[in-house]
Amino acid sequence: MSKLRANLLLLFAAALWGFGNVAQKTVLDHLDALSAVGLRCLIGGLLVLPFVLTERRLPVGAGHLASLARVGALFAISIMLQQLCYLGATVTNASFLISTATVMTPLAAWLLIGERPTASLTFAAGLTVVGALLLSGGIAGFSSGDLTAILSAACYALWTVELGRHMQTHGRPFTAAATQFLGAAAFALPLGAMHGNLSMAAAFAAGPELAVLGIFSTTFAFGIQIVALRYTSASHAAVIVSAESVFGALGAAIFLGEQTSPAGALGGAIILGAILSVAMSNRTPQPRAPLQTDPIQPFDAPVPAFAAANPGQEEARHAPYRDPSSRRSS
Repeated sequence: MSKLRANLLLLFAAALWGFGNVAQKTVLDHLDALSAVGLRCLIGGLLVLPFVLTERRLPVGAGHLASLARVGALFAISIMLQQLCYLGATVTNASFLISTATVMTPLAAWLLIGERPTASLTFAAGLTVVGALLLSGGIAGFSSGDLTAILSAACYALWTVELGRHMQTHGRPFTAAATQFLGAAAFALPLGAMHGNLSMAAAFAAGPELAVLGIFSTTFAFGIQIVALRYTSASHAAVIVSAESVFGALGAAIFLGEQTSPAGALGGAIILGAILSVAMSNRTPQPRAPLQTDPIQPFDAPVPAFAAANPGQEEARHAPYRDPSSRRSS
C-alpha cells in the first residue's frame, strides 16, 4: 500500500469516528456508558471474527500474545473512558479534547520506542492544539467529562504506539482487531449488567446508534487504522486522525444543533491544514525494525477492508517496504 493511500484511509477513518461521536452522545439516552461500549465492541468483534481464520496459517513471531494483550488492554481502557466522557462533555468539546492525543502520541512514541518526531510533525501537532482551542472556545474550566476526555486521549496515545509496534512486528490485523473488540466487550458488558441498565429492551431502543457505532465507528474505522499503521508512523497517524475533531464538530452542528463561532471555524481550518500537510509529507523519521513476519496487505486485494491477501504473493507485494526509508513516513 502506498503512503498516500494509507494517509487517505486514515482521514476516512477520522470521518467515521467524527460523525460517530454524535451516536456516542445520543446512545446514552438509552444505555449506560459501559453497556454501550460493550455492545458496540461486541458487534465489531463478531463482524471481524470470521476473517481471523484467514490468518491462522501465518507464522507468529516471539512475544505475539504478550503484545496482543497490551494492545487489547489499552484499547479497552481508552474506548471506555471515551464513552464515559460524553456523560459530562458536549460532542464538540469531547471531540477536540480527545484530539489532544495528536500531541501526546509523538511524545509517547519518543519515550517508548525512540521515534523522534520531525520538526514538521511537531509543528503540525502544535497547530492542531491551537485549532482545537479555537474551535472549542478555549478551556475556561474543565468538567469531569472534559478531564475524562483528556485521560482517554492519553490512553489512546499509548495504544496507538503499541498498536503500531505490534502491526510492524506481527501483522495479522484481523486477529488484532478481534482481540481488541471482543476483549473490550468481555470487560464492559458484565460491568454494564451489574451497574448499568443493560437489557434487551434498552439495546433495541439504542439499535440505530449501536449499528452506527458497531459497524462504522468500530469495525471499519479501527480496522482501517490497524492496517494503515503498517505503512506509517504512530505519530504521523495521530495527526491525521485528529481530523475526527473537525468531523465531530460538523456532525454535532448538523444533527444536534451545536453552534460553531467564526473563531471555531478558523480553528477547524487550521486543523485541516495541519492534517493535510502531514498527509502529503514525504519526510521520514527514524526507520522501524523489519517485520518478523510478512502477513498481509489487505487493501491491495479485492476483498473487505481487512481481508488477508494470498500469502504466496507476500514477498513480491512487500518488496517496496523492506527499505525502511520507503516504508514509513511522517
